[in-house]
Amino acid sequence: MSRQEPLIFVVSGEPSGDILAGRLMSALKAETGGQIRFAGVGGPQSEAHGLESLFPMRELSVGGFAEVLPHLPRLIRRLNQTAEAVRTLKPDVVVTIDSPSFTLRVAEKLRDTSIPVIHYVAPQLWAWRPGRAKKLARRVDHIMALLPFEVAFFETHGIPCTYVGHTAIESGAGTGDGPAFRARHGLPPDATVLCVVPGSRHLEIKRTLPIFRETLARLKETYPSLHIVIPVAPSVAEEVVAGTQDWPFPVVAVTDPTERYDAFAACDAALAKSGTVTLELALADVPTVVAYQISAVSAFIIRRIGVSVQHASLVNLLAGREVVPEFLQEDCTPEKLAAALDVLLSSEEARETQRKGFREVRDLLGGVTPLPSERAAKVVLDLIRARADT
Repeated sequence: MSRQEPLIFVVSGEPSGDILAGRLMSALKAETGGQIRFAGVGGPQSEAHGLESLFPMRELSVGGFAEVLPHLPRLIRRLNQTAEAVRTLKPDVVVTIDSPSFTLRVAEKLRDTSIPVIHYVAPQLWAWRPGRAKKLARRVDHIMALLPFEVAFFETHGIPCTYVGHTAIESGAGTGDGPAFRARHGLPPDATVLCVVPGSRHLEIKRTLPIFRETLARLKETYPSLHIVIPVAPSVAEEVVAGTQDWPFPVVAVTDPTERYDAFAACDAALAKSGTVTLELALADVPTVVAYQISAVSAFIIRRIGVSVQHASLVNLLAGREVVPEFLQEDCTPEKLAAALDVLLSSEEARETQRKGFREVRDLLGGVTPLPSERAAKVVLDLIRARADT
């Protein structure tokens, strides 16, 4: 195969990163007229664009400090396998995507090579342990940031950084057809519908489903006709469906990814585990209550390290204030979550206040032209071209 076709080694470690990888690969193929090759680690979105993953990406989807420990031997083996594959293939560039506990360790193992590394999704060092930026500068050659304020932070620490935009901008989150979704799933046009998003990892599901069930039980008396819609990641669909059989309201589990944003549009409010979905819900104008809980051991470690931001959800971080209520760790209780949901479900004023904040966030993120994936593809190709010219 001609060396005119660049080889991009892509490493993603969980579903959200795989979505980014898939969109980036699509943009790279469009930009080069298909004259490009891929290798690395990824899931179905990457594989749809020609990547043959070294091993199943799901083996890397482990969250939390304490939760990782039982899986360390396998993770170390996969880490070494990935780094060795890079050394063997000698790609034009390595693009590591999110999942910093794995991907940045791959980058660390490549420090003695001349292969450039671009990291996609800036590590949140501005939130905790900013002193580690110096170590990051030795690991990566460029960062592609999802949030506009991250550029100044990393450039201050000597790391080239480009704001490419958040993937949620091009997700179509705000284009769903709510009435059509309700019609397809037998939801009355005038019913109150709550979107519930418990997460995409097995440990998240195990932790959040019982809390969310008890939260809904507390709403039963006030909202006896409430309907629940759960957009669920394919990797945990069976677990979620089984875990919601005894919920106090009818549940529509949305396992088809193409229905995700129609589901958002059909809902009056949402209860969501903190993550990218909170930004998607904001783009879809769905008022939201955010919940997040990790193990006590992981929480203790994070607090010992020190966190320098006041908010966890992307919406609040971008706005610089609390647009959506957050209930984290000890505050993530059925009583507090139910009370916050009651406010959203009963008050149009409360819902409109959130929507006003969502509009501010959309303005901060900027337009959709060019798309974030197209901006990211340009960064990757520009680096390859610059290296070829030296």
